Amino acid sequence: MNETRVNVRWLKDAPTVPAGVTWGIPWKEGQLRRDEPLALQAQEGGEAPTLQSWPAAYWPDGSVKWTAHAAVFPAGVPSRYAVEKGEAVLAASAPSLSVSETDEGIHVDTGVFSFHIPKSGSRIIGSIHRGGILVCSGGELVAVKESVSELTGARTIREEWYQSRIYSAKVEQAGPVRAVVKLTGRHRAVNGTGEWLPFSLRLYAYAGLESIRIVHTFFYDGNPNEDFVKGLGIRFALPMREKLYNRHVRFSGDTGFLSESPKTLHTRRTKGKYMELFKRQLDGHPLTDEQMDDDYFMNLLDESACWDGFKVAQLSADHYRMAKRTQSGCSWVKAAEGRRARGVAYVGGPGGGLALAMRHFWQKHPAGMEAHGLTGDEAQLTAWFWSPEAPTMDMRHYDTKTHVESSYEGAEEMRATPYGVANTSELTIWCRESTPSPAELEAYAAYNESPPQLACDPDYLHSQGAFGIWSLPDRGMPVKARLEERLDGIIAFYQREVEQRRWYGFWDYGDFMHSYDPARHVWNYDLGGCAWQNTELVPNMWLWLMFLRSGREDIFRMAEAMTRHTSEVDVYHFGEYAGLGSRHNVVHWGCGCKEARIGMAGLHRYYYYLTGDERIGDMMDEAKDADYTTVHIDPMRAYFPKDEHKTHIRVGPDWAAFSSNWMTRWERQEDSFYRDKLLTGIACIKQANYGLISGPTYGYDPQTGVLTPMGDDNWGRHLALCMGAPQVWFELSAMLKDEEWNEMMADFGIFYNLSQEEKDQITSGVISTQRFEHPVLTLALVAYGAWYRKDQRTADFAWSTLLGHRFACTDLEKDAAAVTYVNELREFDWMNTNEASQWSLNTIISLALIPDALPEEAVPAGQKAQV
Repeated sequence: MNETRVNVRWLKDAPTVPAGVTWGIPWKEGQLRRDEPLALQAQEGGEAPTLQSWPAAYWPDGSVKWTAHAAVFPAGVPSRYAVEKGEAVLAASAPSLSVSETDEGIHVDTGVFSFHIPKSGSRIIGSIHRGGILVCSGGELVAVKESVSELTGARTIREEWYQSRIYSAKVEQAGPVRAVVKLTGRHRAVNGTGEWLPFSLRLYAYAGLESIRIVHTFFYDGNPNEDFVKGLGIRFALPMREKLYNRHVRFSGDTGFLSESPKTLHTRRTKGKYMELFKRQLDGHPLTDEQMDDDYFMNLLDESACWDGFKVAQLSADHYRMAKRTQSGCSWVKAAEGRRARGVAYVGGPGGGLALAMRHFWQKHPAGMEAHGLTGDEAQLTAWFWSPEAPTMDMRHYDTKTHVESSYEGAEEMRATPYGVANTSELTIWCRESTPSPAELEAYAAYNESPPQLACDPDYLHSQGAFGIWSLPDRGMPVKARLEERLDGIIAFYQREVEQRRWYGFWDYGDFMHSYDPARHVWNYDLGGCAWQNTELVPNMWLWLMFLRSGREDIFRMAEAMTRHTSEVDVYHFGEYAGLGSRHNVVHWGCGCKEARIGMAGLHRYYYYLTGDERIGDMMDEAKDADYTTVHIDPMRAYFPKDEHKTHIRVGPDWAAFSSNWMTRWERQEDSFYRDKLLTGIACIKQANYGLISGPTYGYDPQTGVLTPMGDDNWGRHLALCMGAPQVWFELSAMLKDEEWNEMMADFGIFYNLSQEEKDQITSGVISTQRFEHPVLTLALVAYGAWYRKDQRTADFAWSTLLGHRFACTDLEKDAAAVTYVNELREFDWMNTNEASQWSLNTIISLALIPDALPEEAVPAGQKAQV
């Protein structure tokens, strides 16, 4: 690898179906000018696909920090490619992608099929044509609202249907490889004018492909005590022209597919020739008039049942049910049951149809798919993000009061509102000209389970300083090998826990739980602030650093799921708490502490830069002004009364979170306003008596960005260092090149664990060591201080603390105890995600900064593991 050639590889397998792929590449400052073109090369020979590139972030000198790239790959392509400087050449065989726009709508043509997107009305897709044939006559979002009344002594349930209403349509990219169209709107009552549930939706199309990728986000804006979502989905209308026996429906199960037709050839007389035709029908082959030219058998078919509707409902992580019926008003007949459906469906025939794949179908239960109208002129294929077969979406809090002392909830105020939270789902549709074969359906399912993704090698990411300071795995000495085993073991433990504890569901998938109850042998699912983690102590960063250093696809998927969850569910996208998130709780939006650290861009930017994901870009844009929200919900309101300051914030985690938002805005948009807010805050901290050591609470004015000192020792310090501040500030340091700022970080790291006497020598006794707790949570900056100041004593303390911790001394693969909860489990009764995350992060960073200070033994002689 040289400076102008960057190798990229598939995270898992090369595409099983032709696929459009988007990925990111980091660059050192000055390495790539914004006007320099880039091209894709196949390392194993042959013609490389056409490359579309665009800058995703910039260095302060104007050079490119991150690029994003898109290309289309056929199935079975080479395993490695390279991006290098040079003009991107349009491949001779490459089909053209065109996007045109009028006042009424947007037209996209991939060269294989075309679709129209209206700019108003209810349809997110107006029509899809392939080869001049109408394959889909429209697509729209649907929602069902349930209301319950018991005023008359009888319980009355009312269901009201809603459909999408487009407010805006914007072309974000128009080729040559990738087209992106963003739609926003709300759901409007079908039989009224009421509106609720805003949505954001992106449609992705690639040159030469027959697919559209859809990223759907809905926002909750109802009253959780009255407005219950019964169903939420997306529906496509499909013309049905063929004879009934040539119409097909497919639903994926655990490993195979339900293969049906509204008129199967299955009768009690189906034998011989017609048994063979029946098998061909089940494989999706069209049946000709000549093959069906038998009056007796056709009379049997005419007399047999016609099946108009089919559905699959995945109501838990461990069960789905498939059923069909002949017509409305008749019973549903069970067709199959299983454990985990793979989220693929198809409806169509020889003239064309749509295949659909919904990601995380069983993980984000209750999900479903339905096909209706198979016997009529127009069928409907619906993908349910929340299946109406399930109970309603219950957004209420788990109690009517808070439990601060008994249950570690964060504030006495009841602020448990879901108003403004969101959830994002992904699906892909394929515009087919014929019914897919079993092998093609299997390829769709494989694609859906792990969409193809290109990434740079860990060595390259590390060499570019992508995302700050971290280490590559090094097993060159026994103690390092042991640490690598422990780091991998923690990941493996949480992978097992997700499955063992069933951390799945529409609102939960991607998150971990906070801490453990050894008496009941269960995580504290019902104990206030000890339940869902909600980004506490930045497990997002831990997972992403573990991916960066390993390149492992399984860790990438863990981090991806957590990013999708925490950036949407745990954060407020509008309303009173816009830009803030909710601290850990039984219900994700339940805690009264609404803080910027939960929604900060620093947690989510990994996914954005590695994949170019526009939805995460939206979220990071939302967070840029989160500091203004603290004016009416002061983070320190319980400890500092209202005074002359607009609000009160801590250097960490509050200002650290703001700084991650501003740094990201500055590098993405080259927005000097947010650069200047950063520099203003840093200047204020420099003016404090002891730099970052002072405070940590300041008066704050979001209009000016000015931090006003309120004393040198007014709050605890550990939260300043365990909520992502070091990780953000390390990367910011590379942009600022401010040695005074680096010195302040180093001095804070060294000062943290000094004795009271040593602190007194520096601060003349004004700062108490009692406010410097939980040293294991602070070691990233401690290691930085040891590295920067070449302080062996501080380095020894860091390693002594890390190596003496239980995570360094426990084999999580082998040492778990066998216990029984509602079933047999394996547990560690001391487990908590806070320290799993921070021990891992701090070990990874210490291995980068102070590896030479490692002792030869994993645990110093005579030292026991810390509890």
